[in-house]
Amino acid sequence: MRVRRTLVAAVRGLGLAVAVEAGSVALFVLIVVSMGLMVIGVGILTTPLVLSWARGYAHLRRVWGYDLAGVRIPAAYRPFPAGLGHGPVGQARRCAVLLRDPATWRELLWLPVDASAGMLLALLPPSLIGYGAGFVLLPLLEWLTGLGGEILGLGFLPTDQPAMLVAAPVLGAGLLALAWYGNPALLRAHFLLAAAFLTPPKADLTERVARLTETRHDAVDASAAELRRIERDLHDGAQARLVAMGMSLGTIEALLEKDPARAREMLVRARESSAEALTELRDLVRGIHPPVLAERGLGDAVQALALRMAIPVEVEVELARRLEAPVESAAYFAVSEVLTNAAKHAGADRIQVDIQHLGGRLRITVWDNGRGGAVLRPAAAGGAGTDGSGLRGIDRRLGTFDGILAVSSPAGGPTLVTMEIPCV
Repeated sequence: MRVRRTLVAAVRGLGLAVAVEAGSVALFVLIVVSMGLMVIGVGILTTPLVLSWARGYAHLRRVWGYDLAGVRIPAAYRPFPAGLGHGPVGQARRCAVLLRDPATWRELLWLPVDASAGMLLALLPPSLIGYGAGFVLLPLLEWLTGLGGEILGLGFLPTDQPAMLVAAPVLGAGLLALAWYGNPALLRAHFLLAAAFLTPPKADLTERVARLTETRHDAVDASAAELRRIERDLHDGAQARLVAMGMSLGTIEALLEKDPARAREMLVRARESSAEALTELRDLVRGIHPPVLAERGLGDAVQALALRMAIPVEVEVELARRLEAPVESAAYFAVSEVLTNAAKHAGADRIQVDIQHLGGRLRITVWDNGRGGAVLRPAAAGGAGTDGSGLRGIDRRLGTFDGILAVSSPAGGPTLVTMEIPCV
C-alpha cells in the first residue's frame, strides 16, 4: 500500500508539473500582456476573457486539490451585477468588476508562485524516485555501459574514484527513503501552497455565508409558495370538478330508473367534467415538473415550450449531456418565466433562446425584439410585470444554485436576458 501511494504521488506530481508549465506560466504571461495593453484600449476587451481562463484554471486546481490530496480550497468570487450590457461598453464594465474583485488579484499573485515553488513541490516526488533508483543502479550502469554518470546527468565519472560508485547507492537509498515517507506529503504541500494564496480572507467568507443564507431562505420561501400554489390550484380546479362530478353521479344513480333520459344527459356532462379535471391535473403536474423535462432533458423541454408559444421562438441548444435534475428544473422554469414576460409585456414578435454549457457553467440567453424597459430591481422594490416579481423570482430561483441573472433592456428594445448556473 505504501509503495502504491509513493508511486501514485510521483506520477501525479509529474502530471502537475506539466500542468503548471502549460497553465500557470502561460496564463501569467497572458494576463500581464493583456493588462499592459489596457493603456491603448485593447486590453479592456481581452482582459475579461483571459481572467475568465484564469478562474477556470484555478477552479480546476481546486478540484484536483480535493481529489488528489484532500485539500479544500474555497472560492469567493463576487457576482456580476445585472445590466452590464454587451459590446465594448459591456466588456469595459465587466473588466472593471473583475479588476475590483480581490479574488482576481489573489489568483494573479498565485500564478508566479505556482510556476516556481509549486513547480518544485510537484517535481520533487518523481525526482526522488527517479534519482534514487538511478543512484542505486549507478554502479551497475557504469559497469555495463561506462556511461552511468552521463545517463543520470552527472557527466563522465572517472574510474579512479571508486568511492563515488560506493557512495551512490547509499545516497540513492536515502532518496528512496525520502520518497517512501515524503511523496504524499510533498503532493499535499503543493496544494496547501495554492490554498495559502487562493483562500479568501474571513471577511469574504463571511459575505459568502451571508449570501448562501439568503439564497437558502429564498429557496425555502419559494418552496412554500409553490406548495401554496399547488394547493390553491387543486382546490379551485380539479378538486372542485371532482366533487361536482361525485354529486352528479349520486344524482344519476337516483334518476336511472325514474328518468333514464335525464340520467343519460347528466352522464355526458360527468364525462366532460372528468376530462376537464384530467386536463387540469396534467397542467398542474406540468407546472411542477414537465414530463418532457424528466424524460428528454432541458434542451427538448425548452423546444417543446417554444412550440406552445403564440409568437415564433428560435431555440439553439449545445449540451453534451444531461445536467443534474435540480439544475435542469431551475433553468427550465427560468426560461419559461422569461418567455412569458416577453410574450405578455414586451410586445415582441420574435424571440431567440440559446443554451450552452461552457467552462463548468450553464449559460442561457433569451433575446426578444420587444419594447424593452425591463429592469431587475432590488427585492424590496419589486413590482409587477417584466421588471418586478417576474425577474426577481428568476433571480431568486437562480440564486439558490449560486447562479447569476443579467438583464440588458434599453427603452425601445431589444431585451437580452442572460442566466448562468454553475454546474459540472
